[in-house]
Amino acid sequence: MKIAPATIDRRLAADRAKLIVRGRSHTKPGTLLKDSIPMRTWADWNDALPGFVEIDLVGHEGGNSSGEFCFTLDITDIATGWNETRSVRNKAQKWVFHAIKDVTASFPFPILGIDSDNGSEFINWELFRWCEQNELTFTRSRSGNKNDGAHVEQKNWHIVRQVVGYHRYDTAGELELLNQIWALQRLLTNHFGPQQKLVSKTRNGAKMTKTYDTPRRHSNACSTIRERSTNLRKPDSSARTSR
Repeated sequence: MKIAPATIDRRLAADRAKLIVRGRSHTKPGTLLKDSIPMRTWADWNDALPGFVEIDLVGHEGGNSSGEFCFTLDITDIATGWNETRSVRNKAQKWVFHAIKDVTASFPFPILGIDSDNGSEFINWELFRWCEQNELTFTRSRSGNKNDGAHVEQKNWHIVRQVVGYHRYDTAGELELLNQIWALQRLLTNHFGPQQKLVSKTRNGAKMTKTYDTPRRHSNACSTIRERSTNLRKPDSSARTSR
């Protein structure tokens, strides 16, 4: 009795798929405080100014969500794509809040607004009051709509998963190593990786044509966007003369 290798692969495909480690969602609904935090969808962003960021947590459970394991806080600026990451020992509110304050202080420009999902690690009074004290806009995405956080979700895959994968990290040594990796990765991503943004999309029947701007380093993108936003704020000289 003989069987071809291709037939073996086809017969075992379903069982092999069950063994592939995938990331899992660890978002748990927040409290009634959600009613005090406005929602923002993917279409609501005005990215003329650097400083409005999306935040998210990536779990490192390695396919086994039992016990305590590390999470990585991912913060991405909408306008420039500037990205900062920091790993914490678990998703407890105190660790996440401390990481948020630490990471936002690392940005080369002031943070103006924060947008998160509906997890209780973000939707809590401590972060809410901190945003109020620092005059930061605090918004949240719609429940079950990951596309509302498309910018940070893309970085979750491109940076966090591509660099450290889907393995389980749950020791103090591994946590320290993760943060050593992020300290180096941020230099590569923000100072040497080019940033290219979508300018427009045109549909012609079933064909979609996308137009992108010129790839630039994040530092150059920050300067260009600052100049653009400054020009938008400048009053029209002709209008002043006419008055």
